[in-house]
Amino acid sequence: MSDVHAAIDIGTNSVHLVVARAVPGGGFDVVTTEKDMVRLGSGGGDMKRLQPDAIDRGVATIGRMAEVAASFGAKVTAVATSAVREAENRDEFIDRVRNEHGIEVEVISGFEEARLIHHGVIHALSVNGTRTLIVDIGGGSTEFVIGEQSELIEARSLRLGAIRLTQRFFPDAADPDHVPSSKAIRRARTFLRDTLGGPARELGGHKPELAIGSSGTITAVATMIAAATDEGEPRQMNGFVFTAKELARAVDLVTTASGDDRRHIRGLDERRADIVIGGILLLEQIFAAFELESMTVSEYALREGVLFDRFPAGDDHLSDLRRSNALRLARQLDPDATHAETTARLAGQLFDRTVDLHGLGPDARELLDVAAIVHNVGLFISHSGHHKHTYYVVRNSEQLTGFTQHEIELVALIARYHRKSLPNDKHPDFAALSGADGRLVRVLAGLLRLAIGLDRRHTGHVTAVAARSEVDGRLVIEPVVPGGHDVSVEVAAASEHSRLASHSLGVDIIVQERPSD
Repeated sequence: MSDVHAAIDIGTNSVHLVVARAVPGGGFDVVTTEKDMVRLGSGGGDMKRLQPDAIDRGVATIGRMAEVAASFGAKVTAVATSAVREAENRDEFIDRVRNEHGIEVEVISGFEEARLIHHGVIHALSVNGTRTLIVDIGGGSTEFVIGEQSELIEARSLRLGAIRLTQRFFPDAADPDHVPSSKAIRRARTFLRDTLGGPARELGGHKPELAIGSSGTITAVATMIAAATDEGEPRQMNGFVFTAKELARAVDLVTTASGDDRRHIRGLDERRADIVIGGILLLEQIFAAFELESMTVSEYALREGVLFDRFPAGDDHLSDLRRSNALRLARQLDPDATHAETTARLAGQLFDRTVDLHGLGPDARELLDVAAIVHNVGLFISHSGHHKHTYYVVRNSEQLTGFTQHEIELVALIARYHRKSLPNDKHPDFAALSGADGRLVRVLAGLLRLAIGLDRRHTGHVTAVAARSEVDGRLVIEPVVPGGHDVSVEVAAASEHSRLASHSLGVDIIVQERPSD
C-alpha cells in the first residue's frame, strides 16, 4: 500500500480533497487540502437530477484535485454522498469522472456516510468512553450517529440539508435584498419539528452525554458564534463549544438579515450566505428536538474517516495519534529529542507516584506527557528564552492533530514553564486560565521541572523514579539508576528545580540518591 493517500469527498455543496501520508504507529499527516463550493445538488424537493452545469463544475473540480493528488503520488478514494446518491442521472456524472480523469467514484449509502463520519470524529476529539451524539449537516442530508468510543451504536441519515431546506423554504435567499419572511421561517420550523421528532425520540433513548457537530454548516455557524465574542475566531475550531443561547442569537442574526447583510456577517463565508438560513434553522431544531444545551465542533468528518479506513490506527487511536504528532514535532525541532522522550517517561512516573497529592486524572497525565515531549522545540528558534519560543511554536503548530485549542493552550503553557520564571498572574496567557486550569499547569509544570532535572546531562542514566511520603509530611523522590552510574548532578538539578512542584503539591520535596542495598 502507498504511504500517501487522498480522499475526495463529493458533497451536495462542496467537494473536498485531503492528501495524507501514513506515519509510523498509525494515523497520518495531512499533506495538503483543497475545497471548492461546486453546488452539485440543486432543486428544492427531491434533488432528482444533477444539472448539466453542476456536472461540468463537479467534473472539472475533481479533475483539478486528481492532479494535485497525483503530484504527491497519492492513491485516490472518491466518495459521493446525498446529491449524487439521489440523482437519477448519477451514472452520467460518474462515467464522466471515470472517463475524463480515471477516478472511480463510490456512491455511499447514508449509513456508510454516517459510519465514516463517526470514524473521523472519534479521531479528532477525546471522548473517553462518553456516549456521543454526532450530527453532520450537509447540503442535502444530515447524518446522526450514536456512538461510544469506537463503537457505532445506531445511525440515521435524513434527507435534510442546508441547500435542500433553503431552496424549499427560502428560494430567493440569494437575492441581495431578501429577508426571510416570518411565515417562511414558521413553515420551515414546523416541517423540521415534524421530521425530527421521531428520530430524536429513538436516538435520544440511547441517552447521549455529549453532542458533537461536524462539517460545513455546523462549523460555519460555530465560526460565526466565535467571531461575535471578544476573543474572535480561534486558530482552530476543533473542540470549540457553543451553547443553545449562543446559537439562538446567531439564528436571530441570520433570519433578520438581508441577503447582502448576510454576506457581511462576521465569521461567515460569504459563499454560504444564501444557504445558511436553512442550515441554521435545521441546527436550531436539532438542538430543540434532542434538548441540547451545547455542541462541540469536530474538524474531522467524512473525508478523514475515509483516510483512517486506509491508515488504521491502534486500539487507543486518538491517544496514539496525538502522541505520535507530538513526537514528530519534537524530532523535527528539538536537537535532542531522546532527552525529551526520557523526560516524558520520568514525568509520567512522577505523576503516578504523586496522584494522591494532586488528584488529577488520565487526561492531565496525557497533557504532561505531550508537554514533556515538546518542551524543547523552542530551541529551533533560539536557545535564549527558548521556553517562551516553545510556547509560541506549540500554540501555533498545525501538526498537533487531535487536540482541541484548549488542550494545545494547556500543553503550551506547561512546556513554557519548564524553566525560568514560575507561573504567575503577571503573564497574560496564564492569568486568562480558570482556577482549575491554573492549578493543573502549576502541578504539571512542577513535575516536568523535576523530570528534566533527573536527566540533566541527557544521559538517560535515571531510568525510573521512586517516591514515598514520610511521616513528617515530606515527599522523598529517589532516582532508580541501574549500573551504578553517578547521578549526583541529576539529584542536585532536580532538587534545585523542585520549588514549583513543592508549592503546587503542598509538600516539602527531598530528592536524594537511593541508599545502596
